[in-house]
Amino acid sequence: MLHFIELPTTPSTNTYLSHIAGEMLDGTVVYTDDQTAGRGQKGNHWESEKGKNLTFSQLIKSPAVAARDQFCISQAVAVAVTQTLAEVIQQPFCVKWPNDIYWHDRKVCGMLIENSLQGATIDYSIAGVGINVNQQHFVSDAPNPVSLHNITGQDYDTRWLLQLVCERIEQEASLLADNVARQSLHQRYMALLYRHDGALHPFEDAQGHTWLATIESVALDGVLTLRHQDGSSHHYLFKQVKHVINQLAL
Repeated sequence: MLHFIELPTTPSTNTYLSHIAGEMLDGTVVYTDDQTAGRGQKGNHWESEKGKNLTFSQLIKSPAVAARDQFCISQAVAVAVTQTLAEVIQQPFCVKWPNDIYWHDRKVCGMLIENSLQGATIDYSIAGVGINVNQQHFVSDAPNPVSLHNITGQDYDTRWLLQLVCERIEQEASLLADNVARQSLHQRYMALLYRHDGALHPFEDAQGHTWLATIESVALDGVLTLRHQDGSSHHYLFKQVKHVINQLAL
């Protein structure tokens, strides 16, 4: 069951929820119309115009997932958001490894999954999600943002969309204890994977070297395998490699 906490303003819903997570029920959602210092992957700032978008964090308690399998939580949230947005506006979306949500080559959603461990298992996870909904103009240096309004020309009820997305996240998270369901989740994630089309695409490593490769697979632990132009396969952890899109590394 979902439990919503609305904040008039907050620097970060993830930070706020992390301070109270121990006392909160599974399914607690902290959201705000005015997140002033939202955190993304790699310490990036998430731009969100006040009152225009969704910025929220959802608590997933005792997901029955071993610490070594924590990538499945990221997959569950990414698949839930991607499929919900696709159903809402009847447009295809995809997941850019590891968990950004894209419409064509433009980013509509970013997320930050933070896990709290208890021994070898995950005690709880906080899924921080930012979705560009009604914002029409972006002023940060992010090279490729897009909103649902940009795509369709329509405004959307953010509270209604929040309910839909959080229900889907809760549904996907509830299945993580089942190995068969987890395998199905992985297959759905791969089917939604950005640029998983057998074609050569540009990538860049942490040293700034670029090359062309095809996406071969993403393992259950989140490791990305690329087949380089010379036919050799190489494995990459998050932050070791990134897509190059429109000559800008994202």
